[in-house]
Order: sequence, then structure tokens, then C-alpha cells
Amino acid sequence: MNGTRTTADRVLILGGGLAGVACARRLGDEGVDVVLVDRNDYHQFQPLLYQVASSQLPAEDIARPHRVIFADYPSVTLVTAQVSAATLSPPGLVLSDGQTLTGSHLVLAAGARPNFFGVPGAAEHAFPLYSVADAERLRLHLQRLLQEAMAGRGTGEPGALDVVVVGGGPTGVETTGALAELMQALQSTGRLDPAGKITIVDRSSSLLGPFSRKAHDYALGKLVEAGADVKLEVGVTAVHPDRVEFDDKTTIPARTVVWGGGESGSAVAQTLGPVLGRGGRLDVRPDLTVDGCPGVYAVGDVANIPSGDEGAPTLPQLGSVAQQSGRWAAENILRERGQKPAKPFRYKDKGIMAMIGRNAAIAEVGKHRHQVEGPLAFAAWLGVHAMLLSGTHSKTDAFLTWAWDYFDRDHAAIVEVSSVPRRIAWGGDDEDVPHISLDRPQPADGPAVT
Repeated sequence: MNGTRTTADRVLILGGGLAGVACARRLGDEGVDVVLVDRNDYHQFQPLLYQVASSQLPAEDIARPHRVIFADYPSVTLVTAQVSAATLSPPGLVLSDGQTLTGSHLVLAAGARPNFFGVPGAAEHAFPLYSVADAERLRLHLQRLLQEAMAGRGTGEPGALDVVVVGGGPTGVETTGALAELMQALQSTGRLDPAGKITIVDRSSSLLGPFSRKAHDYALGKLVEAGADVKLEVGVTAVHPDRVEFDDKTTIPARTVVWGGGESGSAVAQTLGPVLGRGGRLDVRPDLTVDGCPGVYAVGDVANIPSGDEGAPTLPQLGSVAQQSGRWAAENILRERGQKPAKPFRYKDKGIMAMIGRNAAIAEVGKHRHQVEGPLAFAAWLGVHAMLLSGTHSKTDAFLTWAWDYFDRDHAAIVEVSSVPRRIAWGGDDEDVPHISLDRPQPADGPAVT
């Protein structure tokens, strides 16, 4: 049905990720009328996407239906729909079916999308890793190649099982570590000989750029130990179905390219009037509002959020930043409704951390970025992720049990390429499952909410 649906005093939230869910829950706690709009009917826990891609977790375990999260929030209305545009004055959302939703406030929490930087063939042939559907597409692709090879039906072409991972940040490093361990395990048990080679490439001179030099060396050593190749200070110039070309004039045969080489604000941000800032994201004021647009907030990965320290760069695109900024936006909306001034966002830094493989993790915690490795780093990783998950799961002990078991095993991981991966025993209702569509997203300049 076309037309405009309006409620003067309600809050519209675009995006049901960490930021959007945190915002909606806080407002729902106070009985505020909220409409949460997302093209998916589930919340996806992005920090564990690499686990899905490497068949160590089923996609359903990190995709929590919104209806379950908000079952006890009668003032939160869920709308599963594509959004073709957002309007800032008045705050509103235009749905793909022609409906327009308006309200007193709009919270843009639409997340990010992959940035292919114009590399020829990357959008067509690479596998991004920014959503549950992305991870599941990559898992099924790798599963097919591995099953064919183990059954003797593989093509035997150079690079048939090889993988190139583009991007040396946490996503790239974690994915490389998981896939390298998979290949190593399959070969050591005689299921594949030879196994595929995993190569990680980055333009910078080190992996995990925001971390310390010691962390760079640790990550490099652990990946090499797992059998991965590391290619630094080299950029990708083209991606083909069967090979990757680099700016040092070399080529690597590979039928699988994982793209973790950067992200930009979601496509819906491109429909807005303000000039976008760094990374194609919305620059926001210290209180998280969009400058010159009363009642409009931008949070999470769609926003460049000031750190609060003069001269410091904006905050990184982390789950903890997204969740805290979403909740802070809700608090400021509540202040506005109470005729009180909004407050500048203050981020409580949980540190930065990465899982490089089983028994290999690294974290830098505290104000002075104290570095820890191994079990202590994993404990920090576990604590932060458990806190993030607590916003979508009523209990996280199942996650804690699964994760400690994952980290503490002495034997190499045998990823189940021919069966369903081991599940986290959440103990939820089997009927409460997300509807995950593997349809390819719209082109990068399309109107999809990501």
C-alpha cells in the first residue's frame, strides 16, 4: 500500500545491527514508540562471520531473529523491508514499496558495505565478508571445492583450492588463520594432498595496522606457523575468476578471493543530502547528531564518530563502538524528550583484539594499550564478545562454553566440509530461526540497506 504512515512522537531506527538494537532496546525500556526497519528479520553478530565462512559455526548461530530480541518490548514495532531513501527534514524513511515512514527522530544505524576501491573484477568475483549471507556464500563455495577435491572430482587446475584474502585488518587476519588451519588439518589427516594455500595481502607494511609493532610480529609469526603466505606492501590491481593480479606485476592463481580490504557507509547514506566524510560515512557532531538536522542521529559503522580527544582521529568501526553509540543516541533522545540538553558521546574503550587461530589470540587493553597474548588475550576477546552478545541473547553461557572449547583444544581443527558445523547450544526455541537469503545484494550504488 502506497502512502505515508506517520506518528509524530515515534523514533525511526534504520538498521537492526549492534547499534540499532542497542538504541531500540534502551528506548523500549522507557516505553518509547519505536519503529525498527531492516531488510533482514534478524540481527547478525559480525565478529563471528569468519567462523561461519570456515564452517566452524552455522550461520543461524550468529543470526538472532529480531522478533525474539524484542519479544518483551511491546513499544518496538519491527518492519522488514528494503529502504530506498532516508530523509532528514522531516526525519523519515522511504520504503521500496512506496510507503514513507516519518517520526520525531531518525537514528541511522544502517551499517557498512564493502569498498572495492574500483579494483576491476573485485565486485564480481571476490567474496566480501560483511554479513551472514556473505559468510554463508563463501562457506558453500569453499565446501563445494573441497568436497570435489576430496572425491577426486576437482579440476586439478593451479589455484583450484587456493585462497587469497585481501586486507590485513582483524577480519582478514582471523579469516586467514581459520582457513590456514583448515587446510593444514585436512592435509595432515590425509583428506587432501596437497591442500590449498592461503595468502593474505595488504598494501601496508604490517598486519593488524592499529596494533603495536609487537602485535604485528606476533600475528605474522602465527599465520606463517599455520602455513599461510603473507604478502605486504602490495596492492590488488584485478580479480579474475581464476587468479588475482598485483601491482608488483605478480599473479596468484586462485578461485577464491575473500575481500576484507575496506568498507564504506551503507548505500542508503548516499541518498542523503549532507556531503559524506571519510569512508563514505556521515560525519556527526559530538552528541551523535547529523549537523543541521535536528532529531537525526547516525551511529555505528555508518558514522564517523568523534573520539572526544582533540586532534585524535574518529573512532574505529568496532562492535563496541556501535553498541555504545546506539545506546548513547537513545539516551540523548530521552534527554530531548525530557527537555534536557544532549550530551557528547563518551566511548568506554574495551581495547582492540583479534583471534589469529586456535590457541592464538592477541589483545591490547587499557588506556596505555597493554598487550597480552594467548589465553589472557582470548579471555579479553571472550569478555568483550560476551558483553556484545548480551544485548541479543538472554544467556551467554552457551557461547562461553563453546568458545573456551574452541580455543582450548590441543588438536587441529577438522572443519566439517560435508556436514553441519557444530552448534552453540543456545537452548532457544527451534522455531525461532532467521530467514537468511543468499541472493546477491544490489550493486554498490543501489539503495540496499547493509
